[in-house]
Amino acid sequence: MRILVVDDHRETRELITRHFARAGHMVQTASSCAEAARVLGAMSFDVVVLDVMLPDTSGLVLCETVRAEHTNRGVPILMLTARAEESDKLSGFNSGADDYLTKPFSMRELSARVAALRRRGRPVPADRMAQAPTIHVGDLTLIPARRELQVRRRRVPLTPHEFRLLYELASHPGEVYTRDRLLAELWQGETYVTGRSIDTLVRRLRCKIESEPSEPHYLLTIWGEGYKFADVPVSRA
Repeated sequence: MRILVVDDHRETRELITRHFARAGHMVQTASSCAEAARVLGAMSFDVVVLDVMLPDTSGLVLCETVRAEHTNRGVPILMLTARAEESDKLSGFNSGADDYLTKPFSMRELSARVAALRRRGRPVPADRMAQAPTIHVGDLTLIPARRELQVRRRRVPLTPHEFRLLYELASHPGEVYTRDRLLAELWQGETYVTGRSIDTLVRRLRCKIESEPSEPHYLLTIWGEGYKFADVPVSRA
């Protein structure tokens, strides 16, 4: 297994490297987002262990970048952080992380998490979203093959979870989705995605696609039920 460890603390990098190297795995390290981006552009990995707090920018930003457009966009990512609040975990998952481990942690737990991610994997060719058609709805264009959203022809970056949610709702305008339905259809088996995660994603999407997020035109709340996309014509290409 080929593992990339991204952490600015030398002791942490060396500890993780020694642990996995003794188990016969190849470990590459990076101490910043910029260095990690160069390494990820040069080779493929089976798992990335990524610290949130890095000296040049947040690991969340690197995670979003990898998920949106990188050749390694399907690699499982385990995020490390000293912050244990639920909102911090949701930020990690919404940026595209697959798992979340709070410092301090044991090598035994880290090994178990990495092994689970490796077994589960995220093979991009099998992703049904990559085969879905481009849709045009209102002044929005969603291009699944590139995970790209355009608002009035201007590219707006989305995390993988944001794109999946918006694409599902926009593909079925006027159709009400409960939170349970969204969890079952989009994130079946991903237990870290919850009803609160859905609410967070909707708020983030409104800030990105609505002229007035507090008075949404596209993403509508159906009180007591869930959410729906406005009942407007959709064209597919």
